[in-house]
Amino acid sequence: MSAALKFGLIYDARLCLDDERQALLQFKRGLVDEANRLASWAGETSDCCKWIGILCDNITGNVHKIHLPGKCLFDDYNTIKEYDETVKRRLRGVISPSILYLKQLEHLDLSCNDFRGIQIPRFIGSLGNLRYLNLSRSKFGRTIPPQLGNLTKLGILCLGSFYDDETGEYERTSIMNMQWLSSLHSLHHLDMSGVDLAKATDWFQVINTLPSLAQLHFSNCQLPDIHSYIGSVNLTVLSLLDLSRNEFNTSFIPQWIFRVTNLVSLDLSMCGLHGPIPSSISIFQNFTSLKFLHISGNEFMSSSLVLKELSSTGGNLISLDMGSCGVKSATLDSLHNLTSLRSLDLHDNQLTSTIPKSLGNLCNLRHINMRRLSGFLPNELGHLINLVHLQLGYNHIAGPIPESIGRLSFLRSLDLNENLISGPIPYSIGGLLSLEELYLSNSQLTDVLPESMGQLSKLNTLDFSHNLLTGVVTDSHFSKLTELKYLNGRGNTLALRPRQANWVPSFQLETLYISSWDLGPQFPLWLLMQRNLSLLEMRNTNISSTMPESFWRTFPNLEFLDMSQNQIQGRLFEIPVTLSVGHYIIFCRKRAEALILANNHLSGVIPECWVKWPNLSFLNLENNNLSGVIPTTLGSLTFLQSLNMCKNKLSGRLPASLKNLTSLQILQLATNRLVGSIPAWIGTELSNLRILNLRSNNFDGNITHEICYLAALQILDFARNNLSGNIPRCFNNFSVLSKNKTPEFGQLLFLEFEYIDIAGSASLVVKGQEYTYNTILGLVMVLDLSSNKLSGSIPVELMALQALQSLNISRNQLTGVIPKNIGDLKLLESFDASLNHLSGELPMSFSGLSFLSSFNVSFNNLTGRVPSSTQLQSFNESSFIGNKLCGVPLTKLCGEVVHNNDQQEGDTSHGVDFGLIISVLLGFFVGFCSIVVPLNVGTIWILLSKLRNMLSC
Repeated sequence: MSAALKFGLIYDARLCLDDERQALLQFKRGLVDEANRLASWAGETSDCCKWIGILCDNITGNVHKIHLPGKCLFDDYNTIKEYDETVKRRLRGVISPSILYLKQLEHLDLSCNDFRGIQIPRFIGSLGNLRYLNLSRSKFGRTIPPQLGNLTKLGILCLGSFYDDETGEYERTSIMNMQWLSSLHSLHHLDMSGVDLAKATDWFQVINTLPSLAQLHFSNCQLPDIHSYIGSVNLTVLSLLDLSRNEFNTSFIPQWIFRVTNLVSLDLSMCGLHGPIPSSISIFQNFTSLKFLHISGNEFMSSSLVLKELSSTGGNLISLDMGSCGVKSATLDSLHNLTSLRSLDLHDNQLTSTIPKSLGNLCNLRHINMRRLSGFLPNELGHLINLVHLQLGYNHIAGPIPESIGRLSFLRSLDLNENLISGPIPYSIGGLLSLEELYLSNSQLTDVLPESMGQLSKLNTLDFSHNLLTGVVTDSHFSKLTELKYLNGRGNTLALRPRQANWVPSFQLETLYISSWDLGPQFPLWLLMQRNLSLLEMRNTNISSTMPESFWRTFPNLEFLDMSQNQIQGRLFEIPVTLSVGHYIIFCRKRAEALILANNHLSGVIPECWVKWPNLSFLNLENNNLSGVIPTTLGSLTFLQSLNMCKNKLSGRLPASLKNLTSLQILQLATNRLVGSIPAWIGTELSNLRILNLRSNNFDGNITHEICYLAALQILDFARNNLSGNIPRCFNNFSVLSKNKTPEFGQLLFLEFEYIDIAGSASLVVKGQEYTYNTILGLVMVLDLSSNKLSGSIPVELMALQALQSLNISRNQLTGVIPKNIGDLKLLESFDASLNHLSGELPMSFSGLSFLSSFNVSFNNLTGRVPSSTQLQSFNESSFIGNKLCGVPLTKLCGEVVHNNDQQEGDTSHGVDFGLIISVLLGFFVGFCSIVVPLNVGTIWILLSKLRNMLSC
């Protein structure tokens, strides 16, 4: 130590060394810093030790640390803007070798940046003083250089790529062999999660040479084997072992793991392990420090042994996760000795036992998560007085909720969703004064809501939807729920009747689902107090009054509104025209994504202010009394996926502005008074359309061939218009309809949304009746051109639509024959070509349509025999009337005179084709046997009579 320092004199040396400052400036020049994070790295004479991310030795001035991590992309973000800002702050470019001048560098952290697939530089292996190196999650690619093995002072090495959690745009980093790690004897923390180690067959032997290793993270590394190593294990200080998300080619947990006796955390989840857990030793008895055990996502044959052994671990286990283990005979009773257990997670397994009463012995439990259990909720649950989270949703638990549940005063979340729980909600539930989340949906709860719920002052989420609850709900049920934000009570038979006429709720809801409640007949004025609402569903609530004038300006954050299936009266938007802000501006929202007012009695014109709804995805105004023209400003809704204005009194032509709705998947304008031709831009611009329903309007002209550009179309309904000309031959371009396979469920993008039953619904005429499809809409394949003035022949190209389920071309002026290969439509359930001018015979290929259940070719000019098949012979005679057809099921039978020149001279009789009769009878018997069982006695007698008449011929 110098004399100046020894006597406390001021040390006047500059902290930043000139050559290291220049090295850092060169390092900066190699980076792309879009967010200007390195703005302080400037000046030839500035003190680099004060630059952001730099730390120097206080005495020598040498740079010891470069700490420039970004924020990882898989973190949570509240907004898209926040996400974009994070991406912008990630450093890019190259790492300059100038950092080699930083001879005393001990710490280098460039994690969570974006180096776009470049290789980790080999020269980093020359930074001999490094103790800490973190390059994880920064999109490095190619192989990890073995030169890193020269960093013999390293204590922490983090190279994890987390490739699967990001975009997959670049190759994940990989390692050919791991021998270079053997020289890192000081390493105590190693993280290579996400690195491709598929070719590193020596991984365990190398790891076993690192005696200081305390934490090993090898998650999602494509490790080829977990190794059944039976030699000495040198991992004496290893406390954390994470080998999760690797598909090992073994059927058991290797015994070497059970020799790592200092383990605190063991994660073998989703490793593809299966078969029996080793039974030759007491596998967990030496894990006296184990607090976290995760072996979910495997297929073990039995867990009874492991649970038994866990009960002898001395009570130190804090977390147990055996979810998805495929266990067949596990019992929870063996856990009763784990009195120090804090977290019990057994979700998604195949446990067959019920929840044991002995579970009440684990009085230190904070968290329970168990799935696929049966039985009943034991009253002993009330002994778990320290419980914070109880998650028993998605089980087969039956019986009542025990009254003892009210003793869990520290409980913050209770999830009993999707069970068979019956009986009333216990009154004692009001004792859960710490409760924040309560989930009781989709069970069989009965009786009324207990008023004690109104005491849960910390409750923010309440869901008791889809039960059998009845009775009256009053303001007392909500008296102290000041924190309530989410309320879902739909699917019950409840009536809301506040005792106070001017009730002002104590809460401010953000989500409210109370469909099927009785709220009417007057509009509930308390609703206007909920100014934070973003999702509102009040379908079928018996409201028959007009909507309050202030409704539209009350909810500035509204994103989803469903008030369909009421009897709301008046004009669509009852807003005074004298308002200075304009006639419609009060109605206009900025954030809404769904507006559903279908099945009411709304009238008036639709306002021209849709430019104020830039985020709208679903608009459903079906079945009202709306009039006037379709607003041109609807064309501004570029995110719109579903537009439904069926069953109104809309008139005029389709506005050309609708061509801007390029995200549209459903366009339904049926049963209005629209006129003009079907515009070509529907086919050229709305390329994502899957459903196009213009039924029952006054459209005229030809069907434009541009419609054939709609390759994704699965429902096309132009019925009941004045269309003329030929059916386009290019309909075979509908690629979805041309696939001869059952369409995938959820084929429509928006079927994923919670409000699918309204936003993604369609009313279609199939088999002569109107049906409303919603949850299975993505499976329906329909082509309906009926009741127009179409002429010409049936294009043979239609036979390429092999996924078609319903084809209706009736009530037109079609001529020619039915294509012979109509049997190619293997999935066809309904075919109607009646009331045309078709001629020729019914194709024999009809016999192959095994799904056909509705058929009509009446009133054409068809001739010949009805083909023999189970389906055709089962239809009523009216399906064939008005033609010159014969054969079963018609009363007119087909006979045929045989002229044989080789007959004997004396034989002048007319020969009957008995072979033909036998074949017809055989076909009839097959059809008869398939349908005779469900018929009543009278129908059977009629069929037998017909059979007798045929035989008498």
